[in-house]
Amino acid sequence: MRAPRDPSRPARTDVAPLTRYYEDFHVGELIYLGDVQVSQADMIGFAQQYDPQPMHIDPNAASFTIYGGLIASGWHTGALFMSLLVRNLIAQTSSLGSPGMEELNWPAPVRPGDTLTGQIEVLTTRRSNSRPMGIVRWRGHMRNQDGQLVMTTIGTNFFGLKPA
Repeated sequence: MRAPRDPSRPARTDVAPLTRYYEDFHVGELIYLGDVQVSQADMIGFAQQYDPQPMHIDPNAASFTIYGGLIASGWHTGALFMSLLVRNLIAQTSSLGSPGMEELNWPAPVRPGDTLTGQIEVLTTRRSNSRPMGIVRWRGHMRNQDGQLVMTTIGTNFFGLKPA
């Protein structure tokens, strides 16, 4: 059961109004997850807490690395992807959780000011043999404003079935 909506906040209009169930996912389907801009302050703040390497927290030190400047922690990029996935898809589904990710790659660095776009492609769907649920395997991508691939991952989610 969901908590009642806070009437002081405007209703979101950028998400699907209906709950998606397992049966609503189709192999080959591309699902847009939204965009997020990455600020230097956010990059440094995340890295100071979770990945305090010089290329993530110190613009001067980062200028002497192979990256030639400050870059986001890959874990920050992954967390931004997860936020888009949950806010713009999972929250509108009958999600029952996930057993995890199979791969995670960061083929290019994320830099201050980049705008990242998330998307998933449904790879496989199948009904569980042991539980009343469906299993959806997907490939996720994050690209920057220039279309450059900055993150890929493969994940699996469990979804409830449509009510009879």
